[in-house]
Amino acid sequence: MALPFDVDSRARDGRALTILAKTIYRELRAEGYSAGEVMALASELLGLVAVEVKDRRAPNSETAPAARVEASLQAQP
Repeated sequence: MALPFDVDSRARDGRALTILAKTIYRELRAEGYSAGEVMALASELLGLVAVEVKDRRAPNSETAPAARVEASLQAQP
């Protein structure tokens, strides 16, 4: 599954994220991932976004948001 990461965000159709989410879901299910595993993935993604949003709201954070997300990713087994 190839994802179009190089597409300009201003050029995206308003339905693009919905279509992308459905496509990812269908691909994961077709590859044999259970509904629970897909939910676990969604939870991990939300957690990473939450860390980034939290860091953006903290005016004097010591670590940049991207660095914290990267650190979180590296800490995963």
